[in-house]
Amino acid sequence: MHEHYFQCPYCWEEISMLLDPSASVSYVEDCEVCCNPIQITTSFENMELQYFNAESIEQ
Repeated sequence: MHEHYFQCPYCWEEISMLLDPSASVSYVEDCEVCCNPIQITTSFENMELQYFNAESIEQ
């Protein structure tokens, strides 16, 4: 697993997330601080994180 730190797009707190380097995925996970839903998108190549995006799912 790969630990990645980023800012929540709602509360701006720094949070960490364990990412699975065996798969590039897109999914929704709640912020551990404010509990709002975050759309997480990752891309891995050769087990290295190439792309990470965390964004609000609200319009």
